Amino acid sequence: MAKGYNRSRRSAGMGGMMQQLQQLQAQLAEAQERLKEETVSATAGGGAIRVTMTGDQRCTEVVIAPELLEDADAEMLQDLVLSAVNLALDKSRELAAERLGPLTGGLPI
Repeated sequence: MAKGYNRSRRSAGMGGMMQQLQQLQAQLAEAQERLKEETVSATAGGGAIRVTMTGDQRCTEVVIAPELLEDADAEMLQDLVLSAVNLALDKSRELAAERLGPLTGGLPI
């Protein structure tokens, strides 16, 4: 068999692999764009604080119940907001892992 025969088969295989990688890259980019549109919300303090985030971890809304502000305890309010933000971030990361996981095959995102 000629030496060039194996090399050309490898080149053809690499071209197919490159095409698959490009398709995967396009699918990942599309999924990431969709994540920008999806939102998750988390609450703290029995619903007194609600934080909404997009699937790409952007905070879009913080809602504080007006009755919570009547007894304004700054430290408690700060703790509740922090808790709600962290819960929303966790949910957003879970959403991203759910949407991108099948495309990344378990690789960290």
